[in-house]
Amino acid sequence: MAETPSSDTLIERFLEMLSAERNAAANTEAAYRRDLEDAAAFMASRKISLGDTATADLSAYLAALKKRGFAARSSARRLSALRQFFKFLVAEEVRGDDPSAALDGPKLGRPLPKLLDEDEMARLIEVCAALDGPSGARLKALVELSYASGLRVSELVGMPLAAVLREQPVLIVRGKGSKERMVPLNAPARAALTAYLEQRQAFLPKGPDGKPAVSPHLFPSRGQEGHLTRQRFGQLLKDLALKANIDPERISPHVLRHAFATHLLDHGADLRSLQKMLGHADIATTQIYTHVAGKRLAELVEAHHPLAASARRKKAEH
Repeated sequence: MAETPSSDTLIERFLEMLSAERNAAANTEAAYRRDLEDAAAFMASRKISLGDTATADLSAYLAALKKRGFAARSSARRLSALRQFFKFLVAEEVRGDDPSAALDGPKLGRPLPKLLDEDEMARLIEVCAALDGPSGARLKALVELSYASGLRVSELVGMPLAAVLREQPVLIVRGKGSKERMVPLNAPARAALTAYLEQRQAFLPKGPDGKPAVSPHLFPSRGQEGHLTRQRFGQLLKDLALKANIDPERISPHVLRHAFATHLLDHGADLRSLQKMLGHADIATTQIYTHVAGKRLAELVEAHHPLAASARRKKAEH
């Protein structure tokens, strides 16, 4: 029987498959790499390679994660990465069985997203509007665009300049798996973007001649990635939250996406439309937002469901 390739070799082959066949984003590949390399290091301490791992070894790894203080959701993510990895090994005939198939994942409660209510969002935007200079214009554009569109933070900070140069009520966004979708662009967001574009040059990297270089990014940066990073945007939001008297621990770029979704749903948007705008592959992911609009949805059922109408008629007859 042929010797199983090394852990490093198998991980690289798996990541190449993610890139070539699934169009996985760089952040997704990096997350898989971290998870698999951590598991490989644990297996190496047991004198085995990741490719030769048995179900008992995986159980020991999950137990070790718990001892290290990993939350159930973090352990579940590690197990999910390993399941994908071993399915790949079976498909590639590197091994004949999947050692992760017999494992039960950690029990998870469904987490509710952190939320900002509409008054808090209005306060955040008001404080943001009072900022001046190029940095103020950029932050206002980021906040308005995020709240108006529900973009993922990676989609927002990495957005190409060409996406917003045309006058249009929607943006065409290339999201996970290179899938395109339309997201709304309201008047305040368009105005904030127009004001920012007039000062965008302040963030362009310098060319060899000392003049601003050309950048394809809407939010260029002189850093290695060439555009504003997720981490920097998160820092700017926390600073903004302090100015708006909002606990900075309650805010992040992802919270703005949650605010977009919950406030839209609360004002009557349907789940299918929201699913498309958020770019969710599964509507079950979108349904988590219904807890915010629970009271409104209950009132809609009471007002329009035929059984409810029948019950009201019987009550009136008596």
